[in-house]
Amino acid sequence: MGRAFEFRKGRKMKRWDRMSKDFTRIGREIVMAVKESGPNPDTNSRLRTAIQNAKGVNMPKDRVDAAIKRASSREEKDYQEVVYEGYAPHGVAIVIETATDNPVRTVANVRMYFNRGNGALGTAGSSDYTFTRKGVFKLAAEGLDLDELELELIDAGAEDVYSDQEEDEHGNVKDYIVVETAFTDFGQMQKALEEKHLNVISAQLQRIPNTRVSLSDEEAEEVLNLIEKFEEDDDVQAVYHTLA
Repeated sequence: MGRAFEFRKGRKMKRWDRMSKDFTRIGREIVMAVKESGPNPDTNSRLRTAIQNAKGVNMPKDRVDAAIKRASSREEKDYQEVVYEGYAPHGVAIVIETATDNPVRTVANVRMYFNRGNGALGTAGSSDYTFTRKGVFKLAAEGLDLDELELELIDAGAEDVYSDQEEDEHGNVKDYIVVETAFTDFGQMQKALEEKHLNVISAQLQRIPNTRVSLSDEEAEEVLNLIEKFEEDDDVQAVYHTLA
């Protein structure tokens, strides 16, 4: 059917894989939130955030409800949040956030990926210092004025407000507004956005690199192959790196 068809098919499969991974990641976040503070999103801000993020990736409501119900059961497994640090080839720092019911399995997999990818698993603090933790909120841009919004959110802790674009699961490019806050202002900003009834697509605590490493195309591909291995693992929630 031609190279164009194969290219479109490949992109679609990658989007589906990403969507499936998002569902798994958010499902675990819902379970941890419910076990931590109960199944009522009105009194559980972490669960409220997880449900909000589920809507942002078009996770079906019945799957969200099933995750909440499953988490309320005593038989549901507990997930531990474990962070691993290390270095990819060519000095690129990597931090991997996981949610696992079997830390022995997870650390073995993480070590294997590092070893096979010519990287090195480090100890706590070995690479995390190269990142700053921030709250990152993604809002639907429709009907919003960037400058006005920035002025409205300064008191809630907005450090940076900017426009961005992203391709959805159907391949359509959508416009967003991103709001960044200090780690300590995450809850305050979340409350402010809720009070303004803004359409928040996602709300996350992310690790933002303080510096980035520029590499040749061949070197960058080696690093990206390693990052992809981490991202494909079901126990991994997020991967942060300093590759430019």
